[in-house]
Amino acid sequence: MSADVVEELVFHCTDDRFFLEPVNSKQLLVIDRVNREITLEENGGQIPFSASRRTVYGLVGVLHLIAGPYLILITRRSKVGTLNKQAVWRLEDTEFVPYARTTTSLTPEQKIYNDKYLSMAQQVLATPYFYFSYTYDLSHSLQRLYYTAEDFLQMALHERADVRFVWNQHLLRDLSVQPEMSAFCLPLVHGFISIRQCTINGEWFTWTLLSRRSVYRAGTRMWTRGIDQEGAVANFVETEQIVEYRDFRSSLVQTRGSIPLHWTQEPNLLYKPALTITNASHEEAFTRHFESQVLCYGKQVAINLIDQKGKEGKLHEGYKHLIDTSNRQMVKDNVRYEYFDFHHECRKLRWDRLSILMERLAPDRESMGYFLIRDGVVLLEQEGVFRTNCIDCLDRTNVVQSMLARTQLQAAFTRMGILGEKQQVEDQYSFEHLFRNVWADNADAISTQYSGTGALKTDFTRTGKRTRLGLLKDGWNSGIRYVKNNFFDGDRQDAIDLFLGKYQVESGEGATRPCPMKETRDSRLLLLPSAVFFSLLMVFACVMLPSEYTSFTLLSLLFWTAMMVVATLSTLAQGRQLVNSPRLAITHLSAPPRVG
Repeated sequence: MSADVVEELVFHCTDDRFFLEPVNSKQLLVIDRVNREITLEENGGQIPFSASRRTVYGLVGVLHLIAGPYLILITRRSKVGTLNKQAVWRLEDTEFVPYARTTTSLTPEQKIYNDKYLSMAQQVLATPYFYFSYTYDLSHSLQRLYYTAEDFLQMALHERADVRFVWNQHLLRDLSVQPEMSAFCLPLVHGFISIRQCTINGEWFTWTLLSRRSVYRAGTRMWTRGIDQEGAVANFVETEQIVEYRDFRSSLVQTRGSIPLHWTQEPNLLYKPALTITNASHEEAFTRHFESQVLCYGKQVAINLIDQKGKEGKLHEGYKHLIDTSNRQMVKDNVRYEYFDFHHECRKLRWDRLSILMERLAPDRESMGYFLIRDGVVLLEQEGVFRTNCIDCLDRTNVVQSMLARTQLQAAFTRMGILGEKQQVEDQYSFEHLFRNVWADNADAISTQYSGTGALKTDFTRTGKRTRLGLLKDGWNSGIRYVKNNFFDGDRQDAIDLFLGKYQVESGEGATRPCPMKETRDSRLLLLPSAVFFSLLMVFACVMLPSEYTSFTLLSLLFWTAMMVVATLSTLAQGRQLVNSPRLAITHLSAPPRVG
């Protein structure tokens, strides 16, 4: 059996069946729209001439909703580049095709819920970016692929893919249960990929940056924090930097992920909601997390960039305490804690002080190394990773990861002969400009997927210095994050849970059984923000409209100002009820009772 996936298909649609016809193949994937059976048949001319037809570029999978299954087709793609001589593609557009020809059997309420579920799944696939390859396993690093057995490489892509990074695994289940359909199972990874052809000193090479987001504890910025009982952390991303030059291949893997304690920070209309460390047994989940990380990557240097004061300081102390006092030998021998108060150390735009952190990490960088092969022979192995986090694992984290990546490139380019012994990467203007902007693009993509906006602090990543214009842009993005996190991210969290199968729609929802998407919030609560808005308008009216100020005008201004204050305080008091909260799976929240 070939491990490759069919690259191009013709989709035929009739009233009772779908036909997926691979180009240059005699086989057909046939889906019965009535009994929902999926079969692989020889193409014997059974496709009716009257069937509609169009070219598609793969299957995302099958999504089951109230109206029945929907076949998700890739209708548009763009080529990112070539990695290890294999083409890598970015998903640009999809189409959801219902098995059912009509929804007349649904009640009006069910149609509303079904359309809501459908738009949620479409929203996930519209989030930048999803990637795939028909021939290359994007879910594994170069080093892991090198050390796999030959029979492993002959397995179907979806069977050998790292399940942590396959975002459509749940949607492929109708196909993947039948091994003969492996050629139609196309794994999607979510994150960021850039593949660039570069030149330094007249030497051409391919530089790739590849970030893979984990499906475990996936979610949005405020609704998904910390760790779960299985040891999975929020916003876990594996980032790999690859260089291909002549017969050399090099790779550096880094990871990021939420602080591995049970903690939450649920939206409540405050700009910075209270951070709550739950009264749970942190040690068990913490140990599971790091034991799995050591087994997968080797030694861990846990770089923590959060503030040392307030509740962030409590997280820092708890994190350090668990590492220092762990009684598990694997953790004691392989995990080192490195704390750096990013905001304090780099205050007043003194970002040059990041060199202090780089100097402290230099011995670990030397000991853990990076992966390097030449003509198939291993010259160096990566024996551990830097695991970096801040509170969100976005902005500060990306800055530090990019600096570590540049240091590795300096070593790799010198070893390969791209750079001379006394040359520095940062002095190669053209490549340095590209390097900074690609890492900033990576930051924006990962941040958009988690927080809803581009990253903060990318002015430093792009230009090498912190600017006042960058501060203004960060202020704008912070405001947008506030709005999205409070008023939109509950639905976005539900969409992710639905897409990944953490919540599965049951037949009869909205008719024989309740639908969790039904609005249960008291609509009268919406009067509170309306009162704030109206009071604010009246304050402006009292200030701007009168031609002269009388005692009545001043009393009106005082009254409406007082009303605005009261309405604002009342709104904030009900903030937890007014925010847009998830309604499907709730596993992203820490279950144990809260303290503090």
